[in-house]
Amino acid sequence: MPLTPTGTRELLAKLGHQPKRFLGQNFLVDGNIVRKSLDLAGIKAGDTVVEVGPGLGTLTSALLEAGAEVWAVEKDRQLHAHLTETLVPSHPRLHLMEGDAMDFPLAGFDPVAAVSDRLPADTAGGHRTALPTKPFKIVANLPYAISTPWMDAVLSGPLPDRMVLMLQLEAAERYVAKPGTKLFGAISIFLQSAFALEPGHRVPAACFHPRPDIESVLLNLARLPEPFIFPAETKALIRACFQQRRKQLGSILRGKLAPEAAARWFARLEAAGFSAQSRAEQVPVALWRDFAV
Repeated sequence: MPLTPTGTRELLAKLGHQPKRFLGQNFLVDGNIVRKSLDLAGIKAGDTVVEVGPGLGTLTSALLEAGAEVWAVEKDRQLHAHLTETLVPSHPRLHLMEGDAMDFPLAGFDPVAAVSDRLPADTAGGHRTALPTKPFKIVANLPYAISTPWMDAVLSGPLPDRMVLMLQLEAAERYVAKPGTKLFGAISIFLQSAFALEPGHRVPAACFHPRPDIESVLLNLARLPEPFIFPAETKALIRACFQQRRKQLGSILRGKLAPEAAARWFARLEAAGFSAQSRAEQVPVALWRDFAV
Protein backbone atom coordinates (compact mmCIF):
# COMPACT_ATOMS: atom_id res chain seq x y z
CA MET A 1 0.00 0.00 0.00
CA PRO A 2 1.26 3.51 -0.80
CA LEU A 3 2.26 5.56 2.18
CA THR A 4 -0.11 8.25 3.39
CA PRO A 5 1.23 11.82 3.70
CA THR A 6 1.62 11.22 7.45
CA GLY A 7 3.28 7.85 6.90
CA THR A 8 5.63 9.36 4.35
CA ARG A 9 6.67 12.14 6.72
CA GLU A 10 7.22 9.62 9.51
CA LEU A 11 9.34 7.34 7.35
CA LEU A 12 11.42 10.24 6.04
CA ALA A 13 11.96 11.41 9.62
CA LYS A 14 12.97 7.89 10.66
CA LEU A 15 15.49 7.79 7.82
CA GLY A 16 16.64 11.32 8.61
CA HIS A 17 15.98 12.19 4.97
CA GLN A 18 15.10 15.63 3.65
CA PRO A 19 13.47 15.53 0.17
CA LYS A 20 15.88 16.99 -2.36
CA ARG A 21 14.30 19.42 -4.78
CA PHE A 22 17.15 19.11 -7.30
CA LEU A 23 16.41 15.37 -7.55
CA GLY A 24 12.70 15.96 -7.99
CA GLN A 25 11.86 14.08 -4.79
CA ASN A 26 8.10 14.51 -4.56
CA PHE A 27 6.87 11.21 -3.16
CA LEU A 28 3.55 9.81 -4.38
CA VAL A 29 1.07 9.34 -1.51
CA ASP A 30 -2.13 8.46 -3.41
CA GLY A 31 -2.89 4.79 -3.94
CA ASN A 32 -5.38 5.53 -6.71
CA ILE A 33 -2.63 7.11 -8.82
CA VAL A 34 -0.35 4.13 -8.26
CA ARG A 35 -3.10 1.78 -9.45
CA LYS A 36 -3.85 4.07 -12.40
CA SER A 37 -0.21 3.92 -13.46
CA LEU A 38 -0.28 0.13 -13.56
CA ASP A 39 -3.65 0.07 -15.32
CA LEU A 40 -2.52 2.48 -18.06
CA ALA A 41 0.64 0.44 -18.59
CA GLY A 42 -1.34 -2.81 -18.71
CA ILE A 43 1.03 -4.41 -16.22
CA LYS A 44 0.66 -8.17 -15.91
CA ALA A 45 2.66 -10.98 -14.38
CA GLY A 46 5.88 -11.62 -16.29
CA ASP A 47 6.25 -8.10 -17.69
CA THR A 48 9.68 -6.48 -17.63
CA VAL A 49 9.45 -2.93 -16.33
CA VAL A 50 12.05 -0.16 -16.03
CA GLU A 51 11.57 2.38 -13.24
CA VAL A 52 13.54 5.59 -12.74
CA GLY A 53 13.93 6.98 -9.23
CA PRO A 54 11.98 4.47 -7.09
CA GLY A 55 12.38 6.70 -4.02
CA LEU A 56 10.61 5.09 -1.07
CA GLY A 57 9.47 2.16 -3.22
CA THR A 58 5.74 2.84 -3.47
CA LEU A 59 5.44 2.25 -7.22
CA THR A 60 8.16 -0.41 -7.13
CA SER A 61 6.23 -2.47 -4.59
CA ALA A 62 3.04 -2.26 -6.63
CA LEU A 63 4.86 -3.42 -9.77
CA LEU A 64 6.40 -6.35 -7.93
CA GLU A 65 3.06 -7.31 -6.39
CA ALA A 66 1.58 -7.36 -9.90
CA GLY A 67 4.19 -9.97 -10.88
CA ALA A 68 6.52 -7.76 -12.92
CA GLU A 69 10.29 -8.03 -13.13
CA VAL A 70 11.54 -4.56 -12.20
CA TRP A 71 14.77 -2.84 -13.15
CA ALA A 72 15.18 0.34 -11.11
CA VAL A 73 17.87 3.00 -10.78
CA GLU A 74 18.06 5.31 -7.75
CA LYS A 75 20.56 8.16 -7.52
CA ASP A 76 19.99 9.04 -3.87
CA ARG A 77 22.39 6.90 -1.84
CA GLN A 78 20.26 6.96 1.31
CA LEU A 79 17.08 5.88 -0.49
CA HIS A 80 18.98 3.22 -2.40
CA ALA A 81 20.21 1.82 0.92
CA HIS A 82 16.65 1.88 2.30
CA LEU A 83 15.30 -0.06 -0.69
CA THR A 84 18.22 -2.48 -0.58
CA GLU A 85 17.36 -3.27 3.03
CA THR A 86 13.56 -3.38 2.76
CA LEU A 87 12.68 -4.61 -0.74
CA VAL A 88 15.61 -6.42 -2.35
CA PRO A 89 15.89 -9.36 0.11
CA SER A 90 12.29 -10.49 -0.42
CA HIS A 91 11.95 -9.70 -4.12
CA PRO A 92 14.26 -11.66 -6.44
CA ARG A 93 12.54 -10.01 -9.44
CA LEU A 94 13.84 -6.59 -8.38
CA HIS A 95 17.11 -5.47 -9.99
CA LEU A 96 18.07 -2.31 -8.12
CA MET A 97 21.12 -0.22 -8.92
CA GLU A 98 22.55 2.96 -7.48
CA GLY A 99 23.30 5.48 -10.19
CA ASP A 100 22.22 8.37 -12.37
CA ALA A 101 19.36 7.72 -14.79
CA MET A 102 21.21 9.81 -17.37
CA ASP A 103 24.03 7.26 -17.28
CA PHE A 104 21.62 4.31 -17.06
CA PRO A 105 18.36 5.39 -18.76
CA LEU A 106 17.09 1.78 -18.70
CA ALA A 107 18.34 1.11 -15.16
CA GLY A 108 20.87 -1.46 -16.35
CA PHE A 109 18.37 -3.48 -18.36
CA ASP A 110 19.69 -4.49 -21.79
CA PRO A 111 16.86 -5.54 -24.13
CA VAL A 112 19.33 -7.05 -26.61
CA ALA A 113 21.40 -9.02 -24.12
CA ALA A 114 18.18 -10.37 -22.60
CA VAL A 115 17.60 -12.43 -25.76
CA SER A 116 21.20 -12.81 -27.00
CA ASP A 117 21.47 -16.39 -25.73
CA ARG A 118 18.67 -17.34 -28.14
CA LEU A 119 20.16 -15.65 -31.22
CA PRO A 120 21.81 -17.59 -34.06
CA ALA A 121 25.60 -17.45 -33.87
CA ASP A 122 25.90 -15.39 -37.06
CA THR A 123 23.73 -12.57 -35.68
CA ALA A 124 25.03 -12.36 -32.13
CA GLY A 125 27.53 -9.66 -33.06
CA GLY A 126 25.26 -7.65 -35.37
CA HIS A 127 24.03 -4.08 -35.15
CA ARG A 128 22.08 -3.63 -31.93
CA THR A 129 19.16 -1.69 -33.42
CA ALA A 130 18.54 -4.49 -35.93
CA LEU A 131 18.68 -7.35 -33.42
CA PRO A 132 15.69 -8.90 -31.65
CA THR A 133 14.98 -7.38 -28.26
CA LYS A 134 13.06 -8.46 -25.19
CA PRO A 135 9.79 -6.52 -24.81
CA PHE A 136 9.71 -4.12 -21.87
CA LYS A 137 7.78 -1.16 -20.48
CA ILE A 138 8.79 1.95 -18.60
CA VAL A 139 6.70 3.12 -15.65
CA ALA A 140 8.30 5.97 -13.73
CA ASN A 141 7.89 9.21 -11.80
CA LEU A 142 10.41 11.33 -13.69
CA PRO A 143 12.30 14.20 -12.06
CA TYR A 144 11.60 17.35 -14.05
CA ALA A 145 15.27 18.32 -14.35
CA ILE A 146 16.19 15.20 -16.36
CA SER A 147 12.91 14.41 -18.12
CA THR A 148 13.85 15.72 -21.57
CA PRO A 149 17.48 14.53 -21.81
CA TRP A 150 16.43 11.17 -20.34
CA MET A 151 13.63 10.88 -22.91
CA ASP A 152 16.09 11.76 -25.66
CA ALA A 153 18.35 8.92 -24.52
CA VAL A 154 15.48 6.41 -24.41
CA LEU A 155 14.39 7.42 -27.92
CA SER A 156 17.78 6.35 -29.25
CA GLY A 157 16.53 2.75 -28.85
CA PRO A 158 15.89 -0.07 -28.28
CA LEU A 159 12.39 1.22 -27.57
CA PRO A 160 9.94 0.08 -24.89
CA ASP A 161 6.50 -1.18 -25.91
CA ARG A 162 4.85 1.38 -23.66
CA MET A 163 5.76 4.23 -21.34
CA VAL A 164 3.59 5.55 -18.53
CA LEU A 165 5.40 8.53 -17.08
CA MET A 166 4.56 10.84 -14.21
CA LEU A 167 5.65 14.23 -15.50
CA GLN A 168 5.17 17.85 -14.67
CA LEU A 169 2.49 19.13 -17.01
CA GLU A 170 4.87 21.54 -18.73
CA ALA A 171 7.17 18.72 -19.85
CA ALA A 172 4.28 16.54 -21.05
CA GLU A 173 2.88 19.43 -23.11
CA ARG A 174 6.23 19.84 -24.88
CA TYR A 175 6.38 16.15 -25.76
CA VAL A 176 2.95 16.10 -27.43
CA ALA A 177 2.99 19.66 -28.84
CA LYS A 178 1.78 20.17 -32.42
CA PRO A 179 3.61 21.97 -35.25
CA GLY A 180 2.95 25.69 -35.38
CA THR A 181 2.96 26.07 -31.60
CA LYS A 182 5.65 27.56 -29.37
CA LEU A 183 6.00 24.32 -27.40
CA PHE A 184 6.75 22.24 -30.50
CA GLY A 185 10.44 21.35 -30.55
CA ALA A 186 13.03 18.71 -31.25
CA ILE A 187 11.88 16.38 -28.46
CA SER A 188 8.31 16.60 -29.83
CA ILE A 189 9.57 15.32 -33.19
CA PHE A 190 11.68 12.51 -31.78
CA LEU A 191 8.91 11.28 -29.49
CA GLN A 192 6.01 11.53 -31.93
CA SER A 193 8.02 9.65 -34.56
CA ALA A 194 8.17 6.61 -32.28
CA PHE A 195 5.15 6.76 -29.95
CA ALA A 196 1.43 7.52 -30.07
CA LEU A 197 -0.30 9.38 -27.27
CA GLU A 198 -3.09 7.43 -25.54
CA PRO A 199 -5.44 8.64 -22.78
CA GLY A 200 -3.55 9.54 -19.62
CA HIS A 201 -4.53 11.08 -16.30
CA ARG A 202 -4.15 14.46 -14.58
CA VAL A 203 -2.53 14.26 -11.14
CA PRO A 204 -3.19 17.02 -8.57
CA ALA A 205 -0.34 18.41 -6.49
CA ALA A 206 -2.04 17.04 -3.34
CA CYS A 207 -1.06 13.51 -4.43
CA PHE A 208 2.58 14.18 -3.52
CA HIS A 209 4.73 14.93 -0.50
CA PRO A 210 6.19 17.48 -0.53
CA ARG A 211 3.49 19.13 -2.59
CA PRO A 212 4.94 20.42 -5.91
CA ASP A 213 4.19 23.88 -7.21
CA ILE A 214 2.51 22.76 -10.43
CA GLU A 215 0.18 20.07 -11.71
CA SER A 216 1.44 16.75 -12.98
CA VAL A 217 0.13 14.22 -15.48
CA LEU A 218 0.45 10.52 -16.24
CA LEU A 219 1.58 10.50 -19.87
CA ASN A 220 0.56 7.27 -21.62
CA LEU A 221 2.63 6.44 -24.71
CA ALA A 222 2.33 3.37 -26.94
CA ARG A 223 5.06 2.47 -29.41
CA LEU A 224 4.02 2.91 -33.03
CA PRO A 225 3.80 -0.20 -35.24
CA GLU A 226 6.73 1.19 -37.29
CA PRO A 227 8.59 3.57 -34.98
CA PHE A 228 11.24 5.86 -36.42
CA ILE A 229 14.54 6.38 -34.59
CA PHE A 230 16.51 9.41 -35.75
CA PRO A 231 20.25 9.01 -36.34
CA ALA A 232 22.41 10.97 -33.91
CA GLU A 233 23.68 13.37 -36.59
CA THR A 234 20.16 14.20 -37.74
CA LYS A 235 19.03 14.77 -34.15
CA ALA A 236 21.87 17.25 -33.68
CA LEU A 237 20.81 19.16 -36.82
CA ILE A 238 17.17 19.28 -35.75
CA ARG A 239 18.15 20.56 -32.31
CA ALA A 240 20.23 23.27 -33.98
CA CYS A 241 17.20 24.37 -36.00
CA PHE A 242 15.10 24.79 -32.85
CA GLN A 243 17.87 26.51 -30.92
CA GLN A 244 17.51 29.29 -33.49
CA ARG A 245 13.77 28.93 -33.98
CA ARG A 246 13.26 32.58 -34.96
CA LYS A 247 15.56 32.16 -37.96
CA GLN A 248 14.50 30.79 -41.33
CA LEU A 249 15.51 27.20 -42.03
CA GLY A 250 17.41 28.23 -45.13
CA SER A 251 19.80 30.46 -43.21
CA ILE A 252 20.41 27.75 -40.60
CA LEU A 253 20.84 24.69 -42.79
CA ARG A 254 22.87 26.18 -45.64
CA GLY A 255 25.70 26.55 -43.16
CA LYS A 256 25.33 23.00 -41.83
CA LEU A 257 24.50 20.87 -44.89
CA ALA A 258 26.34 20.24 -48.12
CA PRO A 259 24.75 22.25 -50.97
CA GLU A 260 23.33 19.12 -52.62
CA ALA A 261 21.78 17.85 -49.39
CA ALA A 262 20.29 21.26 -48.61
CA ALA A 263 18.81 21.54 -52.12
CA ARG A 264 17.19 18.09 -51.82
CA TRP A 265 15.58 18.88 -48.49
CA PHE A 266 14.33 22.30 -49.57
CA ALA A 267 12.78 20.64 -52.64
CA ARG A 268 10.88 18.29 -50.31
CA LEU A 269 9.75 21.25 -48.22
CA GLU A 270 8.44 23.07 -51.27
CA ALA A 271 6.62 19.95 -52.50
CA ALA A 272 4.81 19.88 -49.14
CA GLY A 273 3.88 23.56 -49.25
CA PHE A 274 6.77 24.96 -47.22
CA SER A 275 10.03 26.68 -48.20
CA ALA A 276 13.50 27.67 -47.09
CA GLN A 277 11.86 30.71 -45.50
CA SER A 278 9.84 28.49 -43.13
CA ARG A 279 10.79 28.25 -39.49
CA ALA A 280 11.45 25.01 -37.64
CA GLU A 281 8.26 25.01 -35.59
CA GLN A 282 6.12 25.20 -38.76
CA VAL A 283 7.39 21.94 -40.26
CA PRO A 284 5.38 18.78 -39.44
CA VAL A 285 6.86 15.64 -37.95
CA ALA A 286 6.65 13.58 -41.16
CA LEU A 287 8.84 16.08 -43.04
CA TRP A 288 11.48 16.00 -40.31
CA ARG A 289 11.65 12.24 -40.81
CA ASP A 290 12.33 12.89 -44.50
CA PHE A 291 15.22 15.03 -43.35
CA ALA A 292 16.89 11.90 -41.96
CA VAL A 293 16.65 9.93 -45.22
